[in-house]
Amino acid sequence: MQSGLSDYLPLFILLVLSSAVAGLVILISIVFGPKRRSHASRKVAPYESGMKAIGIGQRRFPVRFYLIAVLFILFDIEVIFFYPWAVSFRQLGLFGFFEMLVFIGILLVGYIWLWKKGALEWESMDKE
Repeated sequence: MQSGLSDYLPLFILLVLSSAVAGLVILISIVFGPKRRSHASRKVAPYESGMKAIGIGQRRFPVRFYLIAVLFILFDIEVIFFYPWAVSFRQLGLFGFFEMLVFIGILLVGYIWLWKKGALEWESMDKE
């Protein structure tokens, strides 16, 4: 088999076509879109379930909220590693089993440490 630049021709065609479609969509929105913006206060006011907004639209969240969100994402991503292990469990054999036990042990130590530090407490968010 001879490889060369012709192997990249489908990729180049895909790049050109996708760029053309993106450009065409932007051009259509410019041509057929609204020409002037209305600055009427009613049109630019925030809309929330048909009711007037009460208070400010942006409130500050405590740092603890973001900590819990990041911890959730972190543990969620680590749990994703169980799927490929479960799929290839029979091929990995006993070594794969003990390797996953080590991985689960490390996760468990981190989880217990976070629990002891109080990072998973929802009630303390109201006190801040």
